[in-house]
Amino acid sequence: MDSALLTQPKQRFTEAVKFLPVGFVVLIIFILHYIYMHFHALPRYPDSTVEIVIFNVVTLLLVTCYVMCILVHPGTVPDKEEDISWQIVAQDLRDPPLDVSVANPQEWKRSGDRRQCKWCAKYKPDRCHHCRVCRTCILKMDHHCPWIYNCVGFNNHKYFFLLLFYSCIDCHIIFWTMQDSVRAALTPDTPFLKMFGLLFGETLAGFLGTLVTLFFGFHIHLMMRSMTTIEFCEKSMKRVGYDANVYDRGSTGNIKAVLGDNVLLWLLPCSTPPGRGINFVSEDMRLTRDMEVGRGVRRRAHQKAEPAAEPKKRSAKPQTSGGTGSAPGSAGHSEDDFSGDEEKPSAHSHGPNAENGSSPAVPVVVTASGTAMSSAAGGAAAMSSVIDEASGTAQDAVAPSGAAAPPS
Repeated sequence: MDSALLTQPKQRFTEAVKFLPVGFVVLIIFILHYIYMHFHALPRYPDSTVEIVIFNVVTLLLVTCYVMCILVHPGTVPDKEEDISWQIVAQDLRDPPLDVSVANPQEWKRSGDRRQCKWCAKYKPDRCHHCRVCRTCILKMDHHCPWIYNCVGFNNHKYFFLLLFYSCIDCHIIFWTMQDSVRAALTPDTPFLKMFGLLFGETLAGFLGTLVTLFFGFHIHLMMRSMTTIEFCEKSMKRVGYDANVYDRGSTGNIKAVLGDNVLLWLLPCSTPPGRGINFVSEDMRLTRDMEVGRGVRRRAHQKAEPAAEPKKRSAKPQTSGGTGSAPGSAGHSEDDFSGDEEKPSAHSHGPNAENGSSPAVPVVVTASGTAMSSAAGGAAAMSSVIDEASGTAQDAVAPSGAAAPPS
């Protein structure tokens, strides 16, 4: 597709073929309403007065939300006439951004630069994505829905959510309240058109009710997590946790972010959430998140500061006698003294024991006469004397107690 065409804002509702899904949805609404009213509710009037009132009120709200989903623009990045700070061409990198919300975005590119759209030549606010079907950037884009010939974004997210809610209620009303009429129609004297209409409506309502209920439950989950469908898919592909979300405001705050601040108007197609759809993290949310991060850092530091498990101690060994009279194979050091995982110390060891931090092991030097010479355990001076003595015995091998060396 030519990039020059994508850079220009697309006029809405210019492709008639994309109205086919919309016409299909309208046809289904009309068929289910006709079957329920003509074959079930009106023949049972006045016993079905309550059902008629509730069903028509819910259907009216459903149609209203559906029309609003189609007509209301989901929201896009401001033009240069509204806010020049979002324009890439007009933005001077030496000057600070004009909008306060631009100064602290939560989403950045991997290179560290601000997110930008090459098609619209604008910087992207947080949670904004470019839709190639609509050919524009959509604020807080959830997904592009062909059934409404529009994107679900910041301005019409509430209408889409309520559309699923009312559709779910309508399908369940039809499925559960029309069962008596369906059973009564399964007789030989029932006209074929009425029997077919009731069976078709019951089956269609049950099928659509199951799908819409699952889809509506998914969007309830997204709303409680303060996520859009795109953000959910991104976390799924990156295999990161779904609980960590910078836009999370708690259960009540997340509901208000979709249905508006007025609790009494949550289930009515009015009173959309306030704001421009550009900034989603307030100062109190930043403070709360920083405090939580600080608590986590302190908790990890405290866990690292806890004393480690007590290391394994060596078994007691008999001490060697002083002097140079310890012969190999005596009680001084045997081959079993260095067993298991312990490393056998050598005459060149100068550091402390790596396992338990104890003092250095006593090095043993065997003279030319076969006598074992051991230094006193302790500091570096004793160690150096042992090394010097070992080098001296290599030149003149002197037997213990001044005796002459035995003949070879």
